[in-house]
Amino acid sequence: MIKKTPRTIEGVVLILALVICTFMSFSDAKKQKSLSLSYAEKTLIDGSDSVMYVLNVANSEDSVMLREPCLEIAAKDMRDWPYRLLRDKMLATVQAPEQGGVGIAGPQVGIPRRIIVVCRMDKPGEPYEVYPNVRIDSLYGNVEHGPEGCLSIPPYRGIVPRYDSVIITYTDENTLLPVRDTISGYTAIIFQHECDHLDGILFPDRADTVYVNEAWKAERDSLSALGYYSRPSTLD
Repeated sequence: MIKKTPRTIEGVVLILALVICTFMSFSDAKKQKSLSLSYAEKTLIDGSDSVMYVLNVANSEDSVMLREPCLEIAAKDMRDWPYRLLRDKMLATVQAPEQGGVGIAGPQVGIPRRIIVVCRMDKPGEPYEVYPNVRIDSLYGNVEHGPEGCLSIPPYRGIVPRYDSVIITYTDENTLLPVRDTISGYTAIIFQHECDHLDGILFPDRADTVYVNEAWKAERDSLSALGYYSRPSTLD
């Protein structure tokens, strides 16, 4: 048996202190992941039009915001009006004729939170559905190289490698319980694209090639001339 000397006791105390500090840091990190919506976020949600402005990488301030990793949405916020308003406005935005997207993420409308809207092209009627606190748990299957575009990077498209199947986790809006789901096909690609946004990743980061889509450019130019896509002062 080894008798503890004062030096040994000091070492034990130091180790215990490090363990406690590590635990506290981990707890703080978990809290940071789901901070309540800020006053600025609530103001932006409430003050925006029903079709929200979609951030564009061509604007330097927008580009910085699109690169920020997102926080989760606190459970209590999912019971409150700002969240409900945000989800409704995101649904309206992605389906607006001037956007016509198949998915959109929180940071694309200026809200750095883990929330996406996805067109479930794998379901009857291809409904748009909302996924708060979504994360990709697993990627599997074949890797396919296919075309992608982004509402925040018009009028560019690219050929991007993506897995054809994913397993996701998210929070059910009504029960606030965690849900796990498996998605395959083109919808799985949409989920990968939108979840990338939540980590500050844009499709050109993964693309084999990037090119201008001339038809999309002509459409955007004509709509811009009519006053669409103007950056609102609420983002300043």
